[in-house]
Amino acid sequence: MSNTLSASTLLAVPLAPLVGSAIAGILGTTFGGNVIGRRASHGATILGVLVAFILSALTLADVIDGARFNQTIYEWMVIGGLKMEIGFLVDGLTAMMMVVVTFVSLMVHLYTIGYMADDDGYNRFFAYISLFTFSMLMLVMSNNLLQLFFGWEAVGLVSYLLIGFWFNRPSAIFANMKAFLVNRVGDFGFILGIGLIVAYAGTMNYSEVFAKAGELGQMPFPGTDWLLITVICICLFVGAMGKSAQFPLHVWLPDSMEGPTPISALIHAATMVTAGIFMVARMSPLFELSDTALNLVMIVGAITALFMGFLGIIQNDIKRVVAYSTLSQLGYMTVALGASAYSVAVFHLMTHAFFKALLFLAAGSVIMGLHHNQDIRWMGGVRKYMPITWLTSLIGTLALIGTPLFSGFYSKDSIIEAVHFSNLPAAGFAHFAVLAGVFVTSFYSFRLYFLVFHGKERYDQNPDAHHDDHHDDHGHHGDGKPHESPWVVTVPLVLLAIPSIVIGFFTIEPMVIGEFFRDAIKVNAEAHPALERFAEEFHGALAMAAHAFSTAPLYLALAGAVSAWYCYMVNPAVPAAIARALRPIIVILENKYYMDWFNENVLARAARGLGVGLWKGGDRGVIEGGVVNASWKLVGLIASAVRRAQTGYLYHYALMMLVGVMLFMTWFVWLAK
Repeated sequence: MSNTLSASTLLAVPLAPLVGSAIAGILGTTFGGNVIGRRASHGATILGVLVAFILSALTLADVIDGARFNQTIYEWMVIGGLKMEIGFLVDGLTAMMMVVVTFVSLMVHLYTIGYMADDDGYNRFFAYISLFTFSMLMLVMSNNLLQLFFGWEAVGLVSYLLIGFWFNRPSAIFANMKAFLVNRVGDFGFILGIGLIVAYAGTMNYSEVFAKAGELGQMPFPGTDWLLITVICICLFVGAMGKSAQFPLHVWLPDSMEGPTPISALIHAATMVTAGIFMVARMSPLFELSDTALNLVMIVGAITALFMGFLGIIQNDIKRVVAYSTLSQLGYMTVALGASAYSVAVFHLMTHAFFKALLFLAAGSVIMGLHHNQDIRWMGGVRKYMPITWLTSLIGTLALIGTPLFSGFYSKDSIIEAVHFSNLPAAGFAHFAVLAGVFVTSFYSFRLYFLVFHGKERYDQNPDAHHDDHHDDHGHHGDGKPHESPWVVTVPLVLLAIPSIVIGFFTIEPMVIGEFFRDAIKVNAEAHPALERFAEEFHGALAMAAHAFSTAPLYLALAGAVSAWYCYMVNPAVPAAIARALRPIIVILENKYYMDWFNENVLARAARGLGVGLWKGGDRGVIEGGVVNASWKLVGLIASAVRRAQTGYLYHYALMMLVGVMLFMTWFVWLAK
C-alpha cells in the first residue's frame, strides 16, 4: 500500500455522485426535457455512488496502512490573512465515514429502484439522494471550517427537499419547513462558533486552529468570566444539537418521516443526523479544554437517550418507532462525546448506521408488503409471508438492543462503561440514563417486532386501509395478503444485515482500544480518563461478550424483551391497564412532552409578535413615519415657506439683497471687535 493518497482520486469520490445527480436531475426531469428515462437515471446515480464506494474502500485500506492526506485542492479567495479554501483531510475518522456514507447510500439507491417504482418523481428522487451523498462526502472530507459549513448546509438543503418530496401533501410541507426552521436555530449557533474561531484564531484550517487551541483555552470571553473556548464549544454543540436532533432541537426528526422511507434510512438514521457527532469528534482538541462544555454535552445526550426512548414506546407508526429509536441512539453517542470517549461515540455511529439503516429499510419493506399500511396495530403474523424481511428485521433488532456478539452490543456497552468511568459531575445522571435506556430500547424494539411479525394477523382489519393518505405512498395498493418485496429491496437488507452482526466484533479493538483514530481524535487522558480506564478493562471482543453475562445491561435488555413479549403476545390486556393507571403520564408522552405545543404557541407566537412589533414600530413607525415621511414633510414645509418669498417682483429681490448685505456688514463689524 502507498503511504500517500492521490488528490485526484479523492476528488473523484464526491464528484462521482455529483455527476450522477446532475445527469438524473437535469436530463431525467422536465427541467432538462426528460431526455433520459428511469433506467438511465438510476443507472447513472448508482454508478456514481458505486465508484465513490470503491474509491472510499481503497482509501480506507491505504489509511489502515498508514497513508494520510491534508492538502488544499482549490483556493477560493484570500481576505487579508484569512484563506478560504476547498481541501481534504483524510485520516482514520474521515476514511471510516467515507465508507459508511457511500455503502449505506449505495444500498439505499438499490432499494429505491423497488420502493419508488411507481412514483412519478422517480428520477428526481435519485437526483436528490445522489446529491445528498455528494454533500455528506464534502462535509466529512473537509479540512477547514468553510467547507465543513458548506457540506453542513448542503445536507440540510437536500434533507428539506426530500422530507417535502411529496409536496402535494400539507403534512410533508409542514414537516420540511419544521426541519428547516429548527435546523436554522442550530446552525445559527454553529456559525457563531465558527465566527469566534475565525475572529480569535485567524484561520479556518483545522490543523492551524488546533495548533492554537492552547492559546484559545487561556483567553477569557470579553465582558464575562467565561473562557472563550467554552463559548466556542457550546456554540459548536448547538449546531450539533440541531443537526443530530438533540433535546430540545429534536422535534424535527420524527416529523421528517413524512418523506419516503429510503431517505429515512439514508439521511435520518445513518448519515446526516450523525454529522453533529462527527463534527464534535473532529473538534475534540477544542472540547477537551472545556469541562463545562463536556458536561453540557453529556447532560443533553443523557436526556435525549432516555426521554426520547420513552416516546418510542407509545408510537404506532412503524417508521416513527424507529425514528424515536434513532433519537435515543444519537443521545447515546452524545453522552460518549461528553465523557471524552470520542472514539466510542464514532464507533457507535458506525455500527448504528448499518443496523438502523437496516431497520428503516425493513420497515419500508413491511409497508410495501402490507400495501402502504404503517400502523403496527394492524399488522401481525407477517413473518410467514415475508421471511427475508422478518429475519433481517430480527437481526437489526438484536443489534439495536445490544445482544452479545452483535455490532450494537460492542458499541453500546462501550458507551455505558466509558460513562461509568468518567469523572465529570454529569456522569452520574448520564450513567443512570443510558442504563435505563437499555430496558426502554429493548421494550419498544420488541414491541414493534412482536406486533409486526408475530401473533394474530390483523392486516385485514385496518379501519383506515382505504383512506390513510398520510402514509408512505409508493404505489403498491391492494387488499391481498402480505407479500415479500422484490430482490432490489431484499438484497440491500441482506447486505446491511451482515455488518450489523459482525462489524463490531472485528473493529472494536482497532477503533476504540487501538490507534486507528490517533491522528483525528485528541483526548487529555489525565483530565478525562474514561477511555483509558475502559481500555485497561478490555481483554478482547470475545471476553467482552462473555463478561456481558455478569453485567446489568444484558439483563435489562432481556427484561425489556420479555416484558414486551408478555404484554403483547401473552396478555395484551396489560398495556391497556397500565395506560389507564398512568393516564396523565401517557397524555404527556402522547403530546411529546408538549415541546411542539411550546414551540408553536410560545416561541412561534413570541417570534411573530416580535416581527410584527419590528414591522409596525420599526419599519412603519420609525423608518417610514420618522425618517421617510418626516423627511419629505419637512422638505415640504421648508419649500412652502421659501416659496412664499419667491414673489417674482424685482424690487423684492433687491430689498432682500440689501438686507443681506447689511447683515453681512454687521457680522463682519462684530467679528472685528
